[in-house]
Amino acid sequence: MNVMIKKSRRRFIAGVATCAIVARMKARAASPRIHYDFTPPFEGWEIVSGKWAVADMPDAAREGYALFQTALDNQFNVIVAPNGPFRDVDVSVRFKPISGREDAAAGIVFRFSEGRYYLVRANALEGNFRFYYYDGSRHEITSATVKAPALGQWHSLRVLAEGNHIRAWLNGQALIDAHDDRLQSGRVGLWTKADSVTAFDELFVQPTNS
Repeated sequence: MNVMIKKSRRRFIAGVATCAIVARMKARAASPRIHYDFTPPFEGWEIVSGKWAVADMPDAAREGYALFQTALDNQFNVIVAPNGPFRDVDVSVRFKPISGREDAAAGIVFRFSEGRYYLVRANALEGNFRFYYYDGSRHEITSATVKAPALGQWHSLRVLAEGNHIRAWLNGQALIDAHDDRLQSGRVGLWTKADSVTAFDELFVQPTNS
């Protein structure tokens, strides 16, 4: 009798888990995927800091344009997309680190609200991939060791934020798996540091909650 009860419980738990997965998939399918291709005119974005502009780049994915950050003397450079806020969201972007002596960095900002945000970033001068919380200063949450992404080449970043669970990928490799409760929702943006000259292309934002 006890064996039958245990089997029934396992089937019930498995059924609940399957229903939860299906519900998440349906919610994701119901939410429109937003695609920013950075073709002119470039409107609606909020420049928090830095020098951001759309310019020609022949090897960009769409119509030969990419978004560039070219300021050299700011601590951090942030630009925020017009849509949102989002709570649960799947964000991906291509980036090309072009130059930088102090830093050659690129990052995805998410849950940006009133100057506070989460950040996942890669750096072509460093062999690490890091997840930060920012509230006027940076607080490192976790880091992974990687081969530094090469200068002058396209690379990919992806972040999946679901509740307090944050996961992130660099060039398709899962590297960050962390939990943090400080920020619940906000807008999505892009980030560089110091003298990084970086190009961005093919930003996709997929809300994952209905």
